[in-house]
Amino acid sequence: MLCKEIDMKLYIIANRLPVKVAGTNGKFAFSRSEGGLATGLDSLQTSYEKHWIGWPGICANEEKDQQEINEKLQEMNFHPVFLSEKQIENYYEGYSNSTIWPLCHYFYAYTLYKNCFWQSYQQVNRLFCEEICRLVRPGDKVWIQDYQLMLLPGMLRKIYPELCIGYFHHIPFPSYELFRILPERAEILKGLLGADFIAFHTHDYMRHFISAVERVLHLDFKLDEVQINNWVTRVEALPMGINYESYHKASENKEVHQAIERTRKLFGEHKLILSVDRLDYSKGILHRLRGFATFLEHHAEYHGKVTLAMVIVPSRDHVGSYAELKTKIDEEIGSINGRYSTMNWTPVCYFYHGFSLEELTAMYYVADIALVTPLRDGMNLVAKEYVATKCDNPGVLILSEMAGAAVELTDAIQINPNDTEQIENAICQALEMPEEEQKQRLQRMQSILSVQTVNKWAADFVNELNATCMKNDMLRKKRIVAATIAQIKLKYNQAKQRLILLDYDGTLTALKPRPEDAQPTPELISILQQLASDPANHIVINSGRDHFTLEKWLGSLPVSMAAEHGAFYKENGVWHKNIKKIEWGAGILSILQMFVDRTPRSHLEVKETALAWHYRESDAWLGTLRAQQLVNTLISLCTRQKLQILQGNKVIEIKSPDCNKGSEVGRLLANRRYDFVIAMGDDTTDEDMFQALPKSAIAIKIGSVSEAANYHLSAQSDVLPFLRSLLGKQKTATKEGSIKNRLTFAFDFLKDLLKTQ
Repeated sequence: MLCKEIDMKLYIIANRLPVKVAGTNGKFAFSRSEGGLATGLDSLQTSYEKHWIGWPGICANEEKDQQEINEKLQEMNFHPVFLSEKQIENYYEGYSNSTIWPLCHYFYAYTLYKNCFWQSYQQVNRLFCEEICRLVRPGDKVWIQDYQLMLLPGMLRKIYPELCIGYFHHIPFPSYELFRILPERAEILKGLLGADFIAFHTHDYMRHFISAVERVLHLDFKLDEVQINNWVTRVEALPMGINYESYHKASENKEVHQAIERTRKLFGEHKLILSVDRLDYSKGILHRLRGFATFLEHHAEYHGKVTLAMVIVPSRDHVGSYAELKTKIDEEIGSINGRYSTMNWTPVCYFYHGFSLEELTAMYYVADIALVTPLRDGMNLVAKEYVATKCDNPGVLILSEMAGAAVELTDAIQINPNDTEQIENAICQALEMPEEEQKQRLQRMQSILSVQTVNKWAADFVNELNATCMKNDMLRKKRIVAATIAQIKLKYNQAKQRLILLDYDGTLTALKPRPEDAQPTPELISILQQLASDPANHIVINSGRDHFTLEKWLGSLPVSMAAEHGAFYKENGVWHKNIKKIEWGAGILSILQMFVDRTPRSHLEVKETALAWHYRESDAWLGTLRAQQLVNTLISLCTRQKLQILQGNKVIEIKSPDCNKGSEVGRLLANRRYDFVIAMGDDTTDEDMFQALPKSAIAIKIGSVSEAANYHLSAQSDVLPFLRSLLGKQKTATKEGSIKNRLTFAFDFLKDLLKTQ
């Protein structure tokens, strides 16, 4: 077993490999990247062998060049996906960075839509899929990184249904109202939902994603999980950290120490405000400069005493919107310096290039203030790096509340980056903050960052992915397949007295927006008639429906029925009542009517022994909100009146606690002895039925997986083919005949199942 585990691999899939490849004509140089993601995943402690798949950063068109690059990268467990210049232009610069990036960062006006972008995005995601499929083996895990590869999880799931797939989204996920603008919104969401586990930096992004899935795809999350076909996708917020120790102890490094001395000489006695960004419209650079200009305008006492060091790393400045942004930044800096600079002082020191890690860390160490004010940012590690670098020396972090890091770094001075007046006031507050308070704030933030490191982030993700994949493995074991059908059918054939318990809505019939539309089909009537014609079978429709409706729809069949969760039951053609009719007080009815009025397309169903508020047709978000509000409103009232509140599938029911689907099972089992018991249901109310069954019984949950049920069918459309498989010849005289029967039943079931897809 140990040898097998060592052979298993974790494939990290990213747009770029953590290596830089440069050169031409067969002469290539390779250097490792030192990004936060590469550092965190390199230090990840796992028994799995780590491999990377991604673009090597060079367009190698010649086959011999690709072969040489591939051979060299293979030595480092790197597997390149070679892309053409056209693909980089349309997939990366196009769909990824001109469509998805601005949309996710709330810059809708900058979003470009071109069909060639989308076609290339699909094509490159398929290339990545092909490379993974070439390498991956049973037991391996795949961890996909970021927005460039959002279709990839779904592509992999179609080819390898049991593959363990994780996805991390490193940028913001926008609100539904913005995401719905994307023409390919459904395809993107379906692609992401191919993963077992999806994580975001913050709970806000997670919430937006869930809202988009529920509204676009009409799927329902149960807390942090949604079930699609035969697997569960779980969503979580896992904020990415940094390599805390390397930054916190950086000043002990000789090269960093020398860089600190150079930085101090460069800026002299001036208070240093540091700003570090990649050139991008989402970083709020212009707003920051205008806020600093306002500060200088209103606070002449700081002239000659405060310098803003603005580091901007070049990025896509050949693109129109970026080139225009750079021009505006240059003009704004020129305007500030032209107005306020003196022979001995330049207000803004502008660096349009990157710095080495040692030089940048030195600037963090020396800076009195870090001004980090993106208009929207997935996380922003600069803020974390600045805080971590401080070691017994003061400093103040001014941080945009729109950055993901703001969730953790609550001791920063948080501002709205669109408000230049807030930026001005925050600079004043930071300059005047006592040194002791600065150190206390830093220490509190450092206590968080020292725990929530990039290593922990990577380990947490892999642990959560493993847990979700294990859950999906258990789900697959409960899934009814051809072999399971054969086993159940064999037990069915051998039994002399059978009890077959069937829920109605969501089990025998599909759930309908209007419950009155869920009338039985001729096919259903036929199957129930055939099952009931066997004298060994006792068929019971165990439903939450009122007994009038059940009698109207199924009364002509020779089956037993239980209505309103066991409050009524029908045996031998006669209806019996378990409890008295409840006289509903005006208080409960008025509350329910108020929620009907406040929730469009919801309605109230009044039964003899229960009240049901249905919200299946309502807006997903509003319906969920109103359901929770209704439960909260009714709790104290129902407790006083000794009534039970049931939360079903898009329905809230108020009923007597004396009867439920489980009590009906207990009554049936007490009246007769059965050697074969099977129950099928889809709702939370069916859990009572499953729990009341004997251990030898077969419990089948439809849709979501149940802890109380030992089997699972993924969709209501699978139910009738399953029931039909129980019908047929029951000869078990010979081993050969038994095997033949099993294969026949399995084949018939699969054939019927394919017809319903």
